[in-house]
Amino acid sequence: MRGGISGVRVVARSEGATPAFFDSLRRVVQSQNSQNVISRPQTMNEVIAGSLATRRFSMTLLNAFALLALLLASVGLYGVISYLVGQRTREFGTRLALGARRPDILRLVLNHGMKMALGGIALGLVAALGMTRLLAGILYGVSATDPATFALIALLLTAVGLLACFVPAWRATKVDPLVALRHE
Repeated sequence: MRGGISGVRVVARSEGATPAFFDSLRRVVQSQNSQNVISRPQTMNEVIAGSLATRRFSMTLLNAFALLALLLASVGLYGVISYLVGQRTREFGTRLALGARRPDILRLVLNHGMKMALGGIALGLVAALGMTRLLAGILYGVSATDPATFALIALLLTAVGLLACFVPAWRATKVDPLVALRHE
């Protein structure tokens, strides 16, 4: 190139890339032609890390949003179940007054909450399977339809749903029948 600067990438193999190695490489290249300059030397690991930085950032951001979505879903499920338990306080008091046992009330509330959670998980799995084409381009080392990943996430969401339902269900078992019947 006449009057311009040309950039050429040189790859050298070494057991350990140290500053001394880069200095000796500079001397060898300049001994061939004093016009040649090595600037910004990098190891192959640094080059690979730089090329994957955008994908790594995207995946980190996607993970952060997934955790935020999981938190919002569990808080939302907890809120809905808590509201429904609050609305049914009189019913639970009546059931307890008529002879229902506290484990029966717990099971009733957990069944209702888990039906909602499992329905949401099923819809989410169907939507995730539909979105696999969009995700296939940014995944590395994992298939977009990896059954182990789908099963693990479904189990995690089921556990979160169970935990979100348990606290309101446990509160429902503590309803005093006399207080619940007098309250309304």
